[in-house]
Amino acid sequence: MRADRLVAVLLLMQSRGRVTAAEIATETEVSVATARRDLEALSAAGIPVYPQPGRGGGWALLGGARTDLSGLKASEARALFLLLGPAAAIAPEAKAALRKLVRALPATFRQEAEAAAGAVVVDPARWGEHRRTRPVLVDLLEDAVVRRRTARLTYSGRDRLVAPYGLVDKDDIWYLIAGTPDGRRTFRVDRITGAEVTDEPAERPAGFDLAAAWDEVVTAMEARRATTTATATLDAHHLPVLRRRFGRHCEVLSHGDRARVALTAPTALDLARQLAGWGDLVTVEGPQDVRDELANLAAQLTTLYGRPR
Repeated sequence: MRADRLVAVLLLMQSRGRVTAAEIATETEVSVATARRDLEALSAAGIPVYPQPGRGGGWALLGGARTDLSGLKASEARALFLLLGPAAAIAPEAKAALRKLVRALPATFRQEAEAAAGAVVVDPARWGEHRRTRPVLVDLLEDAVVRRRTARLTYSGRDRLVAPYGLVDKDDIWYLIAGTPDGRRTFRVDRITGAEVTDEPAERPAGFDLAAAWDEVVTAMEARRATTTATATLDAHHLPVLRRRFGRHCEVLSHGDRARVALTAPTALDLARQLAGWGDLVTVEGPQDVRDELANLAAQLTTLYGRPR
């Protein structure tokens, strides 16, 4: 869009001080004639952009006029570009926005911000898989969230008018958190069979925090799933690995050379299956049904593979 390009031209002039039409054409990927028209359009709009003829001339902002992101601290700029960098690798719009933001930064921050932008790459595909494509409905629902518009969804065979609050990508499965006449609800996007954004404004609760709302959803879901609890002990140096493996389903009850933990899962068999691979590194104290399931698994494996020599 031309408006985006004019912003890019202005920011480029701010960062370099003086530019030629040829330089602008190269940076914005347009012809030299189009670059000249863009410069003339900025001048006609009242922006103090003036040509400087002769050798070493070009176009410049009169008096060093600026509109930059100088309100950012160095640490804030670095954090911003670390966040945007991975998105720029897969989204052309993000790449264009990143380029404009770099030019808008004060010169003292620019080099570090550019380095941060290329410091992280996100690959959403697991090993052996092709990268999954972003569901088509995500873009439509994202538009509704940004523009604060209601959306009409077909979900589980029912039509619902909702106020979209935000989207969550959990391991390539997308969820929509939205307001409904029955209160806040969470919709799995791949189960939405139809969606239409309306022109009706969507009200969002004051102070709504998407991350906090999603944490509530996850906590409630995990509470429904985690109906069996086992206590176990293990050497303390194995504890960090166990905690990463079980996540929020591992509660440390006591520390020391041998740590004591509470582990949760939907059933005793689920817990046994997750713990069987730890062998004698983890000792399950109880309940007895989890210990029995571990013994059953051990017997099955011995029958299948024989006793070790």
